[in-house]
Amino acid sequence: MKAAVEVVAALPEDRAALANMMQLYTHDFSELWTGGPRGELGADGLFTAYPLDAWWREPDHIPLLVKVGGFLAGFALLDKMSHTGQPLDRNMAEFFIVRKHRRSGIGTAAARAIFNRYPGRWETAVARANHGALAFWHAAIEPLADEMELVDVESALWDGPVLRFRIAG
Repeated sequence: MKAAVEVVAALPEDRAALANMMQLYTHDFSELWTGGPRGELGADGLFTAYPLDAWWREPDHIPLLVKVGGFLAGFALLDKMSHTGQPLDRNMAEFFIVRKHRRSGIGTAAARAIFNRYPGRWETAVARANHGALAFWHAAIEPLADEMELVDVESALWDGPVLRFRIAG
């Protein structure tokens, strides 16, 4: 029997756990950044810390933790930054599931729980080099979305496909 997937608000006291998981997230992404300085380890053996202050300071930033069977399994960071320049209610700024729980349906269940909790117009941007992510997001979103479009963005701020979709309330 599968353990239940739970998505909960990350509280200020969860900041250290989120920062630690962000190190794992950055590690995963570092393979997409070959050929440049981004994603190098510092002298302390850590990646550059992800700026987390806004997630508890800005009202449109929402930090979430994903739990499986009561254990941390990942996180999601939501904001209202549009990669296409079009209006939206929410953006999936960052989404991470630890390797142990990948390809098990945990990520899809967590994503769908988040979309259902926050209905409206969404964007989910995918780094161009992150080939598997686009298929994941399309499969997670399609059954829930009233409408969905894929926008290819190539700008100074973003390079990759962006899924724009609407979840009914």
